[in-house]
Amino acid sequence: MTEIKLINIGFGNIVSASRIIAIVAPESAPIKRIITDAREGEKLIDATYGRRTRAVIVMDSGHIVLSAIQPETVANRFLEG
Repeated sequence: MTEIKLINIGFGNIVSASRIIAIVAPESAPIKRIITDAREGEKLIDATYGRRTRAVIVMDSGHIVLSAIQPETVANRFLEG
């Protein structure tokens, strides 16, 4: 049986670890463009609860998840367990 690993990305929001392709910071122009394209294509999931976006999580489904916690923190949670 395959075990599903879940990662808390802040404020009780959880994503499947096996579906994550990348965890990146939102500052660069290409990442901002990815966020804009995802918003227009209705593939953006904003899990920041109105706070500043600190991590952008790219999923294998094409969805982009915004998180208010640092990319390093998300990566550490990914590696734990």
